[in-house]
This record gives sequence, structure tokens and C-alpha cells, in this order.
Amino acid sequence: MFIWRYLLQLGIIAALLTGCSSAQNRPDASPAPGTQGRALADASVPRLRIGPPPEQGAASTIGSEGGVDTTETQRSAVATPDGRMRADVLAYMQELAAARGLSLDRLNGVLTDARYSPAVARLIAPAPGRKISRSWLTYRARVVEPKRIGWGMTFWQDNADTLDQAAQRFGVPASIIVSIIGVETLYGRNMGSFRVLDALSTLAFDYPDPSKPERAQMFRDQLGDFLTLTLQGRLDAQTVGSYAGAIGMPQFMPGSIMRYAIDGDRDGHIDLANSPRDAILSVGNFLMEHGWARGIPVFAPVALPADPAPLVDGGLAPTRTWPQLQAAGATAAPIASTASDNSDWQRGMLGVIDLPEESAGTAEYRTATVNFFALTQYNRSYFYAASVADLAAAIQARMRAVATRPAQLNTPVDR
Repeated sequence: MFIWRYLLQLGIIAALLTGCSSAQNRPDASPAPGTQGRALADASVPRLRIGPPPEQGAASTIGSEGGVDTTETQRSAVATPDGRMRADVLAYMQELAAARGLSLDRLNGVLTDARYSPAVARLIAPAPGRKISRSWLTYRARVVEPKRIGWGMTFWQDNADTLDQAAQRFGVPASIIVSIIGVETLYGRNMGSFRVLDALSTLAFDYPDPSKPERAQMFRDQLGDFLTLTLQGRLDAQTVGSYAGAIGMPQFMPGSIMRYAIDGDRDGHIDLANSPRDAILSVGNFLMEHGWARGIPVFAPVALPADPAPLVDGGLAPTRTWPQLQAAGATAAPIASTASDNSDWQRGMLGVIDLPEESAGTAEYRTATVNFFALTQYNRSYFYAASVADLAAAIQARMRAVATRPAQLNTPVDR
């Protein structure tokens, strides 16, 4: 789903809006919701970048961007230096209380504890310096890599029953759900180290780019959802997440938790950080609600004409029919006969997408189905959606290889 052309520097924000946006255009640079530099839950695991790398300005190695600096988060995010509530914050609380039927006193009680985070402001601010060329091959290599594939196999094996149930209920293959959770948080190893209340309050009331008031408003909306969930007892005010306020293994923003998260284990509350079942079913529900079509591949088996560039519109929704692509010179490519690779995709809308190597002036082109565009509703980036699909395919291939290997040759998956 996500806004490519006009969020060149602000793509990171849209990318961090895990499962909660509905933008109209494609972003030029959207790291995943997970590129947020958090403390790993398991200190024995090497410190890795969460999620895929940014499409521009990526470091040469995968690494953390740093956690919260508690020495910098002392001043209030909502009060003046003399301790009075800021006028804009007071007006915000009054409007929120009236619109949602919330207690103004209870809202005040929660927000009074919000602290301004310079680290959050720095991380969300537009990156200075020259434009760095995007590279699909570099991006993909940092996502579809051995450690993430191995951990994905383990996660699949540990949660096979829930993944099967999600596939049956929502039509989303287990491999896709496993891949998203791996891309977002390395299967829960790196879910964020910023207090969500602080992150959202900082960005709602002191957004670092005054020329983008719509971004501040978006974070005010997310803060309103977070406060609502908190007062309803569905989230703890001390919840920790990304520097943009994304939460849990699938990195859902508060608005997505309100609309799409599921209490999969039926224990009375949704816990995306500690319940794989809640996380798995929530991801499946999100994709189904955003147009995932059962039994359709992410990419259609199509041979495109010699110059497919004119067929790319850069949008976040498919706009072409199969007969239209055939008229432009596309042909159906031969495929292996599997349950997911059938001709049903020919009856749905399609889109040709580009995955550029800007420094070389080249691009890889693929024909995307509605399911690719459902993935872009999770993160507004062609790179992100394509890498999720490719990681899913790599994990599934390894799972099949292990399943067909003679038992004496099977080795445990690296945990």
C-alpha cells in the first residue's frame, strides 16, 4: 500500500504504520515498520536491524539504530516548563474525550506521564544529505538471508497448528504470515525499546518537520487510538514499541490493533508481543481485510514484453486486466502445477511493478496480483512487499526440502 513518489524522505513514517494506512500513491523510500533500532529481547542474539533495510541510505551491514536514551527523555511532552498543560494538548484531550466518550480526568492522568524523546524526533526527521540510489538486489539480500530463513522455519514449526488455522480462516498462506513477522521483528526478537506513549506524544505535539502538518495529525490520531485502548484496559500505558509507536511481533500501530487485531488464544486480551497466536491471526485478518484473495499467488506467472516500463504506474492498487496486458504483449509463462499457481489470477486485476537498480539504470519487472497490493497495505513499498513474498517462498522451499529429506539426514533448525 504505500506512498512512493512524494514521501522520498518521509517514507520511513508510512513504513512504520504497520497495517493501518490506506494511501493512494507509492513511496520512493519505505523501510519496513521494523527499521526502528530496538533492544533485542534475547541478548544472546546478534544485534540485527529489525525489518528490511531502507531503500535509500542503507548501511553496508545490517545493524541496530539504537534504543531509547533515557538521559534524553526527562522533560514532559505535554506540559510547559512551569508544569502547566500545554494549550494545544489540553484542546486535543478535550476534543478526544468528547468524540470518544472518554474521561478527561483519566486522559489527563495518562498523558501527564508522557515524556519528550529527542531520539524519536531525530529518527523520524528527514534524512539530510544527498540522495542515495535505491537498490532492489541489496535490499532483497538483507531480507532474504539465511538467519531469517532458519528462524522462520523454527517459528513455522513451533506454530504450525495456528498457522494452518489462519490459512483456513483468512486464506493467507502460512508462509506469508511467517515472512511478515520475520521481516518486522525477527520473530519477536526485536520489538522495540521506546515507550509508545512517549513516541506518539513526541510526534503528535512536536513533529520535527513543521512543513508536514498532516504527519503530526496522523500521529495525533494514533495517539488517540493508543489512549482509547489504554483507558479501555486493552493496552498498558507502559507498552514498549518502535520509535513510531508500532507494537508487538507484527508491529501494529494502535489504530490497526483497534480494527484488525484478534484475541487468538481467547484469554480476554490481545497480546501481540507475547502471544504468537494473537500475532499470527491478527496478521491474517489484516491481510484478508485489505483484499487478500484466497488461492492466488502474489506474482502472476507472466512473461512481459521486452520493455515493460510503460506498463508501470507506480500505484498501490492493480489497474489492468489480463486481456489488457495481453494486448500490450504479455504472455502466460509455463508454471509448475500447484494448488496456488492456477489461472484464477487471470480473472482478477493486475499491475506491473518495477524493482529498480538506480545506479545501473535498470529494473526488475514483475506482474503483481491483488495479493501483492494487499501486502503494500501493510507497508507502502514495492521493495517491502516483494521481499516479503520472496522470503516466504524461500522459507516454504526449505520447509518442503526438510519434509521430503530422509529422516536420518534431517538436522534441527538453528534456533
